[in-house]
Amino acid sequence: MKILMVLTSHDQLGDTGKKTGFWLEEFAAPYYVLKDAGAEITLASPKGGQPPLDPKSDEPDAQTEATDRFKADQTAQQLLASTTPLSQIKPDEFDAVFYPGGHGPLWDLAEDRDSIALIEAFAAKDRPIGVVCHAPGVLRHVKGTDGQPLVSGRKVTGFTNSEEEAVGLTEVVPFLVEDMLQERGGHYEKGADWGVYVVTDGKLVTGQNPASSEEAAKKLLALL
Repeated sequence: MKILMVLTSHDQLGDTGKKTGFWLEEFAAPYYVLKDAGAEITLASPKGGQPPLDPKSDEPDAQTEATDRFKADQTAQQLLASTTPLSQIKPDEFDAVFYPGGHGPLWDLAEDRDSIALIEAFAAKDRPIGVVCHAPGVLRHVKGTDGQPLVSGRKVTGFTNSEEEAVGLTEVVPFLVEDMLQERGGHYEKGADWGVYVVTDGKLVTGQNPASSEEAAKKLLALL
């Protein structure tokens, strides 16, 4: 069982002068769910190498069992420090793909041609695709084999407008995940803000927020 995890390479939070990147819990929790199930995991990012960590996800109140485990895991840290450039990834070599969130993907992965082509290749072969929190944003320009947006007519979730408002970034992000999914014809669903909420439609698994990352990975596994 070979699973690809794709992380952002983007570290600028719009024009705020602050840093962003991937959200630690959204990488660590799925990583260990998949690894503990025996998956062989490959990490990739647009630029390759060490992806930027959102500093807010490294603050004490954002830590979980999975993040603590990662910080004590030298092997996982070395793997993360040397991600493969996305342009070198061959989709056929993997059984499933998972995208952790953080605000970074809204800027780079949502517009990245290699990422779009990768997801379209997985969808065409009906292989599981998992995205969590802001990572559903990577589906913005992805089309299905029918030429329609991949999310069109499908049940999906992702970071809510109210959650974005709560973190004060509604005017900073390039687009709102909830609005984009609806604009692309997705049947958007959500649970309580910051609660666990995961939706599976066919081979597409979407999770609402950081709390949903572990469950989203479990749902992805269930499809394999």
